[in-house]
Amino acid sequence: MKRWAFLFRPSWLALLVVVLAFAYLCFTVLAPWQLGKNTKTSRENAQIANSASADPVPVTTLLPQQDSSAPDEQWRRVTATGRYLPDHQVVARLRVVDGEPAFEVLVPFAVDGGPTVLVDRGYVRPEGGSRVPDIPAPPTGPVTITARLRDSEGAVPGKEPFREDGVQQVYSINTLQIAELTGVPLTGSYLQLIEDQPGGLGVIGLPHLDAGPFLSYGIQWIAFGIIAPIGLAYFVRAEILQRRREKAAKEAANAEPDKPLTTEAKLADRYGKRR
Repeated sequence: MKRWAFLFRPSWLALLVVVLAFAYLCFTVLAPWQLGKNTKTSRENAQIANSASADPVPVTTLLPQQDSSAPDEQWRRVTATGRYLPDHQVVARLRVVDGEPAFEVLVPFAVDGGPTVLVDRGYVRPEGGSRVPDIPAPPTGPVTITARLRDSEGAVPGKEPFREDGVQQVYSINTLQIAELTGVPLTGSYLQLIEDQPGGLGVIGLPHLDAGPFLSYGIQWIAFGIIAPIGLAYFVRAEILQRRREKAAKEAANAEPDKPLTTEAKLADRYGKRR
């Protein structure tokens, strides 16, 4: 037990705590975070790829009720017949489309025989740096649109909706927040118009099918979580071996008796002193 006593010194205890805490975070936070992002990205890529080949379906088959959402059907093409509600239009600010700033224009759409859904008409570019430009009004009569299902975004903490340039503005496409803001009930998922649709503006294209580096990052964090304790064990073993060598050398020095002088040494010592 004595040989392990050095591990209870403050410096070693601090090192032990840091290494174990790091390994714990690698396995419980950092690796799951990156692997979760990889799973989400892979799932979204599969949904995008499937949406390109699947035929559009009526929106009411996926969003039959006012409180419906379809997270497993994101990017699926749907059709909807109904009317825009332009009096409740809002814009999402601080968006980036094709590498440039943009506003996305959002308006409720009452589906015939179905729920009211939020429709992303597309984007417009800001004027004068950050001002919302004049936005063409959507059609007033019944129309049929084709769009892609999108998941509602999370609200941005600390960023409340506001009105400026005569337009209600929000920081995220959060259907619950926009429903409370406009007073119009909305489904959990919203629709993003594809090209050549009634009421459409600048078309927002599909994201690139890129899985990203998340899988490799997740594996790296797992590797770091394994290597850290192994490295600690290596240094503990090296310290123990070094202490053993020092102890053995000390014991050997203390146990070795004075060697008697040989005859030659005695004569050399005797005659050397006479000279």
